[in-house]
Amino acid sequence: MARSRRSAISIIMPEPDRNVIARRASIASALRAIVPGDGVITDENSLKVFESDGLTAYRQPPMIAVLPETVAQVSKILRWCQNEGVKVVPRGAGTSLSGGALPLADAVLLGMAKFNRILSVDFDDRIAVVQPGVTNLAVTQAVEHAGLYYAPDPSSQIACSIGGNVAENSGGVHCLKYGLTTNNVIALQIVAMSGEILRLGGAHLDQSGLDLVGVMVGSEGLLGVVTEATVRLLPRPQTARALLIGFPTVEQGGQFVADVIGAGIIPAGMEMMDKLAIEAAEAFVGAGYPLDVGALLIVELDGPYAECDHLVEEVQRISARNGAVSCRTSTTEAERLKFWAGRKAAFPAVGRISPDYYCMDGTIPRRRLPDVLRRIDELSKQYGLGVANVFHAGDGNLHPLILYDANKPGQLEQAEAFGNDILRLCVTVGGVLTGEHGVGIEKRDLMPEMFSEQDLAHQQRVKCAFDPQQLLNPGKVFPTLHRCAELGRMHVHAGKTAFPDLPRF
Repeated sequence: MARSRRSAISIIMPEPDRNVIARRASIASALRAIVPGDGVITDENSLKVFESDGLTAYRQPPMIAVLPETVAQVSKILRWCQNEGVKVVPRGAGTSLSGGALPLADAVLLGMAKFNRILSVDFDDRIAVVQPGVTNLAVTQAVEHAGLYYAPDPSSQIACSIGGNVAENSGGVHCLKYGLTTNNVIALQIVAMSGEILRLGGAHLDQSGLDLVGVMVGSEGLLGVVTEATVRLLPRPQTARALLIGFPTVEQGGQFVADVIGAGIIPAGMEMMDKLAIEAAEAFVGAGYPLDVGALLIVELDGPYAECDHLVEEVQRISARNGAVSCRTSTTEAERLKFWAGRKAAFPAVGRISPDYYCMDGTIPRRRLPDVLRRIDELSKQYGLGVANVFHAGDGNLHPLILYDANKPGQLEQAEAFGNDILRLCVTVGGVLTGEHGVGIEKRDLMPEMFSEQDLAHQQRVKCAFDPQQLLNPGKVFPTLHRCAELGRMHVHAGKTAFPDLPRF
């Protein structure tokens, strides 16, 4: 998340002429015929509510916002917009950290917050059918009385919605053992830009044909609007125990992570914080974190009692071998939850020690953790900006929080350049640009660091199959525009494109 008061990156639009005003009024009138009452928002002040997502350094109010309540309304809105050539930006809870839900000045913002019901729960088959506006945590709360839960648990789970989780393929602290959103969603109902309502996947174990659910999860709102999701529910493990392990340096903590996985142990979660993040989280939550360590690991082991006891001893031995200076194991459920409380609150906690911060998201091979953390420290000194490291250590998903002050000229630009260097580093060591936050507009122009132009052209062909006019969430993910009519027959050469860049925000 880039917390900022800055709005200079917003698109500066000229005063609209009469034709633009009339066009806007015409679109609003057509949408009100589909969504009556107060479901269409045109008031300038009211539209500011939607002007950014969690990447708040980028701001742009939409032309119009529409808040449908039924699948039929979503279908009619998209069909009308396609017929009229009107762009549409889908939006859930707005917690995206990559600008994936950033509105456009000439687009309709399609808010899905009113789709907030759990439609059904099948306790025997362990599945739930939910609307996209249901919050992540609400799914678990609805089934925990039956000893079940929904595994993906992003730090924003109290607010983020299932639709947004699907769009960004969200993870969380327990994704190491139980998988990301893509591993826990088995069926989707989506509405294509044409207005066609499609059902993908199903409640059965194996899907026939192409894995279109897999295509949709992580597609960042470019292919269709999710109106329903069928998710897996898991039984609560017999027990879960968390270890709080302190190391003198982040390098030792990184090596410990690699050694645990190398020993064949797959914890339910394995999170790491550096000294700056530890101090901020402890001051904010009071979780009992040691303040005399350079790195703190939370390792959670779950399963049968005997298995947990054995694995706790193994992890303790590995930590000692790597020079751990403190090691506490939870003895009660309350203590386990307290260990996690600081980690879950790490992002807002860092907001207490810096006027602004920029949250990055890249993924690297676990074995490269010590090297990458050393290089991030070097970059921090080079740019003169602090960084607090909070990340999913078990699967190599880094979340460096770059500290800056937007009131100081040039610091946001410095933070962005620092972040770009971190992401380039992730790719250089064999990793990827994003683990769970998505590409959005934040990493859009870095896509060529990871993909050749031919790779990107093939990806855009998928986009064209679902949205030939490229009206759905345009300007996100792809740094270069290829028109669908030409894409099927053009031959793309590395480093050369037939079409100009998309407008930059």
